[in-house]
Parts: sequence; structure tokens; C-alpha cells
Amino acid sequence: MTKRLFSHELPSGQVLALEHGDLTQAAGDAIVNAANARLAHGGGLAGAIVRRGGQVIQDESDAWVAAHGPARPDRPALTRAGSLPVKAVIHAVGPVWHGGQHGEPEALRAAYASTLALAEAQGFRSLALASLSTGIFGYPVEQAAPIAVQSVVDFCVAHPTSALREIRFVLIDAPTLGVFQRELARRFEAPA
Repeated sequence: MTKRLFSHELPSGQVLALEHGDLTQAAGDAIVNAANARLAHGGGLAGAIVRRGGQVIQDESDAWVAAHGPARPDRPALTRAGSLPVKAVIHAVGPVWHGGQHGEPEALRAAYASTLALAEAQGFRSLALASLSTGIFGYPVEQAAPIAVQSVVDFCVAHPTSALREIRFVLIDAPTLGVFQRELARRFEAPA
């Protein structure tokens, strides 16, 4: 189960939300895995997705890499979801943090933009996102959250009639969740 902590309807009618919970239990059309370029889902969120969804996710990921080469920030992969409560998993590759002066912000924006574009191309109505690059890739969440939120807003502004109507960040880690809560409140909640 996930618990909704924030929801905001954008002018396009699309909903941006924040939920606390396990991404592998998020229902909807698709979830977004924070993956590595080889789609080797051994640990962290990626490992949890395969453990819960089944070996089919790793098998299809291996086949995707064999056919297309490594995934990149501008080229996410798509697999079925096995026994997860969604139709598909989008495997997004964000940048590894090297201090912020090596194109990390641009790569992170590309990872979110390409993921949202793929979800739209698949006709998905709902998407549950992880916080890309802020785990073992080391991207500081305080710098990543504004990029993540702005990327969703930019997509919705550019695609107001998209089939993609609900985009949720589903986060289990309390510190990351707190940073996203503050960022969403700063952007969308009127001051008291």
C-alpha cells in the first residue's frame, strides 16, 4: 500500500502526486525503476522489483540490452511487470553524481523526459516514479528533487492532452520523501 501525502492538479488537468510507500506495490499502468545502464537488477530498488515481479523482468531486460545496447538517460527500456500490480516497468537510467559539473543535471532531466515520453507513447494513463539517481548513484536529493518535479511539470505543460493523466512519485525512504514534500510544498502550496 502507498499513502498519498500530496496531490496537485495542474492547469492541464493532469495530477502530480507524492506517495509514501513501496514502489513495487504501487498500482496503475507502469512504474519507473531507477536502473543501471546494463539493466542488471541485483540490488536496491531494481533488485526489489525483480524479486517481487519475477525473473521475467530480468530476462526481458537482458533481451532489451542484447537488442539495443545499454540503456541511457535519453533511452529508457520497457519490460513487462511480471506479478507486479502494473502492466509495465520503465527502466530509467539517471546519471552517476560526479560533483555536478559533468552534465549531471542535463542527464537527469533527460532521464525524466525520456521516461515520460515513453509512458505517453505506450498510452499509459498513470505512472509511478522513483527518485532517479539519488540512491547508489549518489545524486544529492536536495538538487535532484527540483529537477524531477520541474521535469514532470514541463512534460504536462508540453503535453496537456496526453493520455498520461496521473504522475506520482512513490518513495519509501523518509529523508528522500521529506525533500520531495518540501519541494512540492514550495512550488504549489500557497503561503499561510
